[in-house]
Amino acid sequence: MIVVGMMSGTSTDGIDAVVARVEEPRAGTRAPQFEILKHVSIAFEPAQRQEILACLRADTGTVDRICALNFDLGETYAKAAERAIFAAGLEPSQIDLIGNHGQTLWHIPNHSTLQVGSPAVIAERTGITTISNFRARDIAAGGHGAPMVSFVDQLLFADEKINRGLQNIGGIANVTFLPAGNPQKSFAFDSGPGNVLIDDAVRRATNGAQEFDADGKIAARGQVNGALLDELMAHPYLQMLPPKTTGREIFGAPFGETLWRQANARGISADDLITTLTLFTARSIADGYKNFLPTMPQEIIVSGGGAKNPTLLRLLQNEFDSETRVRRIDEFGIPSEAKEALAFAILAYETWHGRTSNLPSATGARHPVIQGDMTPGRNVSFSMHNKQ
Repeated sequence: MIVVGMMSGTSTDGIDAVVARVEEPRAGTRAPQFEILKHVSIAFEPAQRQEILACLRADTGTVDRICALNFDLGETYAKAAERAIFAAGLEPSQIDLIGNHGQTLWHIPNHSTLQVGSPAVIAERTGITTISNFRARDIAAGGHGAPMVSFVDQLLFADEKINRGLQNIGGIANVTFLPAGNPQKSFAFDSGPGNVLIDDAVRRATNGAQEFDADGKIAARGQVNGALLDELMAHPYLQMLPPKTTGREIFGAPFGETLWRQANARGISADDLITTLTLFTARSIADGYKNFLPTMPQEIIVSGGGAKNPTLLRLLQNEFDSETRVRRIDEFGIPSEAKEALAFAILAYETWHGRTSNLPSATGARHPVIQGDMTPGRNVSFSMHNKQ
């Protein structure tokens, strides 16, 4: 099948879309075969991004605004899918399936979750069957609904001889631990903030002129404030036992605003705050490994926007000894910012084939479940689906 996978994460910077050819595993293997035909990143328009951020806040996220955003984002995702399809040199009629994560507005682990971006709009505009709302079924089965990508991490990166940590650094940082030769013992959790606090501080420091610390240049020139770092490392979320998930509900704009005000009151410069937050991300990731993994991985494979921040990767490597190597997922043929979009293409493929695709050891669900809701496009009939 040719599948479009789309992801927009906690950073709320835009949509990553992947067009991939996905096939059944080779005999004797578990991992589906795949080829990335095209990856595109599409930034949200500033006004739409501001509306997303407004809907993320309890004081401004009114029901009428969320209702409108759901359909408006459906239009945006449909255009993103079409843009990726045309960039791949294909037509929508050649696409079998879309898998869309949607934009998370709120997530309550073990209770409920809300991703918006109407699949009905996507299917109607593109004509392509769309799989969406992936997290809800895992939560219904007693799980946290996250990390979703850990299932794909296990399929693609489990190794017979090497302990691996698949480390995504998006807005939030999450790891999937893959013990050598024992993939059934894999588990995953959100370690804490990824880029979300760094990005927030950069926007405040530049009055919105920069959305992130490009190439980690600001963090490279600042100094760490040890007292603030110690306070951040004492955050109660970091002490919680896995399985656990987090998001902007804890580490969003209100938290960033508090940090900014505290830094100003204490005479901490913007550069020093950004450097401190960058080390906080690296150290909280490393402490999650040291506190919750049974053994240190020999390889940490980093994906997400944080993989493009060399200062962050250097600080992360410094948190481990020489036996642990930090690598970018690009070395394995997957662009770092394409990994999660590819994962949702594969998850949609698994759902279409009626296969479970959560990892209970990562999410805490009582059992494996088939994830996602299907919105039929013009390219499908239920009789066709039943013959698959």
